[in-house]
Amino acid sequence: MKKAVYIALVICAIIAVFALIILMPQKDFSEKYEGVDLSTQKSTVGRVNTYNDYLQMQPSKNEPSTLIEVDVCSFESSSTGVYVQDNYYGSRVLVTENESFVTWLVDVPEEGFYNIAIEYIAMPSRNVSMERTVYINGVVPFIGADILTFQRIWHDGGVIRKDNQGNQIRPIQAEIFDWQTSFFKSDLGYEVEPYRFYFKKGINSISFEATNEPMAIRAFSLCPVEIIDTYSEYIAKQPSLPVPASSPMQIKIQGEDSFRRSDPSLFASYDRSSPVTEPYSVKNSVFNYTGGNSWKNSGQWIDWEFTVPENGWYTISVQARQLYQRGYIACRTFYIDNKIPFDGVKAVEFKYSTDWNFVTLSDEEENPYQFYFEKGTHTLRMEVTLGLVGPIINRLEDSIFRLNTIYRTILVLTGTHPDAFRDYDIEKAYPNELEAMNLEAKRLYKIVDDFVKITGQKSDKIAPAQTLAIQLEEFYKNPHKITKSFQNFKDNITSLGASLLSLTESKLDIDFIQLDAVCENVVLEAPKATFANKLKHEIVSFFTSFVVDSTMLGDVYNKNDDRLIEVWIVAGRDQSIILKNMIDDSFSPETGIKVNLKLIDVNALLPAVVAGIGPDVVISAYASLPVDYALRHANVDLMQFDGCKDVLKQFPYSSYEAYEYDGGIYALPERVTFNTLFYRKDILEQLDVDIPNTWNDLITLLPTLQGNKLNVGVPYPNIQLADLSVFYSMFYQNGGVIYNNKGTRSLLDSETGVSAFKTYTSLFNSYGLEPYYDFVSRFRSGEMPLAVANYESYNTLVVSAPEIRGLWDFTYLPGTIRIDKDGNEYLDRSTTTSGVCTVMINKAKEGDNEKALAKEAARRQDSWEFMKWWVSTEAQVRFGRELEALLGLSARYTTANLQALKQLSWSSAQLKVLLKSLEESRGVPEVPGSYYTSRHMVNGMRKVINEKDDPREVLIDYTRKVNEELTRKRQEFNLPTEE
Repeated sequence: MKKAVYIALVICAIIAVFALIILMPQKDFSEKYEGVDLSTQKSTVGRVNTYNDYLQMQPSKNEPSTLIEVDVCSFESSSTGVYVQDNYYGSRVLVTENESFVTWLVDVPEEGFYNIAIEYIAMPSRNVSMERTVYINGVVPFIGADILTFQRIWHDGGVIRKDNQGNQIRPIQAEIFDWQTSFFKSDLGYEVEPYRFYFKKGINSISFEATNEPMAIRAFSLCPVEIIDTYSEYIAKQPSLPVPASSPMQIKIQGEDSFRRSDPSLFASYDRSSPVTEPYSVKNSVFNYTGGNSWKNSGQWIDWEFTVPENGWYTISVQARQLYQRGYIACRTFYIDNKIPFDGVKAVEFKYSTDWNFVTLSDEEENPYQFYFEKGTHTLRMEVTLGLVGPIINRLEDSIFRLNTIYRTILVLTGTHPDAFRDYDIEKAYPNELEAMNLEAKRLYKIVDDFVKITGQKSDKIAPAQTLAIQLEEFYKNPHKITKSFQNFKDNITSLGASLLSLTESKLDIDFIQLDAVCENVVLEAPKATFANKLKHEIVSFFTSFVVDSTMLGDVYNKNDDRLIEVWIVAGRDQSIILKNMIDDSFSPETGIKVNLKLIDVNALLPAVVAGIGPDVVISAYASLPVDYALRHANVDLMQFDGCKDVLKQFPYSSYEAYEYDGGIYALPERVTFNTLFYRKDILEQLDVDIPNTWNDLITLLPTLQGNKLNVGVPYPNIQLADLSVFYSMFYQNGGVIYNNKGTRSLLDSETGVSAFKTYTSLFNSYGLEPYYDFVSRFRSGEMPLAVANYESYNTLVVSAPEIRGLWDFTYLPGTIRIDKDGNEYLDRSTTTSGVCTVMINKAKEGDNEKALAKEAARRQDSWEFMKWWVSTEAQVRFGRELEALLGLSARYTTANLQALKQLSWSSAQLKVLLKSLEESRGVPEVPGSYYTSRHMVNGMRKVINEKDDPREVLIDYTRKVNEELTRKRQEFNLPTEE
């Protein structure tokens, strides 16, 4: 008994201690930075030409009240790619084509800061946002003015219907072409207010450069700096003062019923995790909320339309949920009829909660705001904003940039792996950088404090900033510790960069919006998730899981139905849902062919095919599968179908070269990737070096880079991935061919192969390139300002490295100078491709009767129709757009269809590089036994690089082993061998 009491007392004491820690007010770091000028620079590590710098450097802070309207059709004769068009959607407009440049001269009567507003309409094109760069008097005024984003308008292109399982099917997203008015503002959301541009008195020039997509401009103007009314000013401007309504009145708008939105990804979604979501269903997919993962980027908005039955005052409440980031807030700006009514709703905060919260728009004392509506139809818009966190994130991004610069500066002295027992005298070598560390620590402490004041708690999102501040403070006090913790310093910067990425995302779910007439003694509330209804919900969900097949998507048909094919997809669930929606609303209605789509693991395919229970079509199959299966007559030669050659014209030859065997084509290309050269503009400019065009140029550049302790990244076949792409590219650039025409012998041991093998291995042996590295981390820190990488890496970088936005790009793979038959030099930039494909499985069996053969022929024809549709331009464009809209930039689709690629979200300059690279690309053929080629080339490279063996002897030896395997494999399948 005494022991039990003792244990109970100990537990209570522990709980009390934790409660005390939690309830104690958190100590801030103000003593660290009070009285310190945090705007100064202690070295040359700061970013230049920022928006804040621009505001500070202007000679006047005047904000004139004059509105200056510009005649858009009176542009300078030097403008290119623009023309005037009458009666375009009812107006006289200036059409600005992609890559156009237009200049206007504007007479400004009073110098000072102005906002710039533009009235525009999107034009039919690739359906991506328009991007412009603005020049004031011939120069881009600050970082941010080089990327101004103008959005399109989207809505449901049809009605919501149900599949035969009772699940709602989302309609296709369609664009609305309508006029919009937009201020020039930060597309990242770091600056919540519109940009302020300084104009001198007199004639000023304003130029727009179209960097992405055409658009028509009806008007633009220089406006007085926008000042939003206070709540009291808003009340005073209404036709009557707030008075209670005679009786309660409620208007409920379901979140899923939005009628316009800025992005095709902001469609309705379904939620089964809560018992109070409206409408509610456990068994079926019923659209019952909007927002989610897609509604996260600043500037994205959703519009709802509603009707008010009579004039009066109303409160606005939102059933919302922010369950994505603990210790953080999501912010939204509210617009009523396209205008922010007052400053109190400029950045409404929604705190973290795993349950739905009923939030009434209120002031700091939690007094509900009252909104005046006249009888009739109105719109309510919620737009993503970072609110007060935006400027903090901007400071954090600048801090990461400065820290990476400090890291690279010290790197020149110490290298990536400093000697822990050597005193580098860093305080003498880099006194300015040491002072910059001390100042940066104080800045980070201030950022942490400001963040906690806004969010109310210190979360894991801001913890890396505090960790770095402590470390920088320690480095300043004890410089000798820098080298001992140098790698940890870099890792902490990387961690802070990852936190920055998550902080820029402001995700929120909306169940419904509720307007209540202002009435006395009326309590504003909504149903809450209680223990009882949660328990019931979980029990019902558990038993429902036994009767609902989650692997089957959309319409599910009986296996004996006519014109039915089964398609298996080896991808993620999001991709599968998008595809099934496309099938059910487009392919099946147009062709009458029914499709059962099943999401599977790749390892389930082979056993199913061997057992005779495989699918008709496999989507996203790996590149070596078609020839492997063709050897065993397990898939179908597509050349037997009418129009196959026409279908293949949609793709570069390299994308399906690996699917050829014995004169047939055994798959259609779906996605294709290849290498490009990524480069840091800022670092190459700092070092005054050019982007290398050839491998020799790259080698010549290495002493300059390595002299500054920087390096170049070139893929090396590591344990996880046998990446031979660069070696094969060098081989092709020198005129090599991997196999002979019959595929019976490898030609890698030719003089061309030996030369390419020597060049590739010398990059690591003779020139000091690192075989193992983290590309994204090294590139964002600047340690690796040049790197060869798959162009898919663009998707990762653009999302994970916002602090170097605009400071990097990609270009063509380095090439090799060759001589043509006429004796002229040319640059061969051949790059090898890889990808995934769509395959038709052979279900015919020996001894099938005529009826079975006829059924198999019909099944194959229906499967072929599906395959043609799936790889078509229209289907690939829609799939790519919906995938990127749902999952973000990191999921940009790498389609093999050339016309579809042109219609995805790449900029004009990037698209030029991609199309030119595909034009010069080469595939890697698959032949019986070719798996030995990659295996032994990897072995050979490791032997040369690790053991320093002679490249020629190693290559010849391993090529002999490859040829032996090719012969053995051909004998196994009774194929002709090399004599």
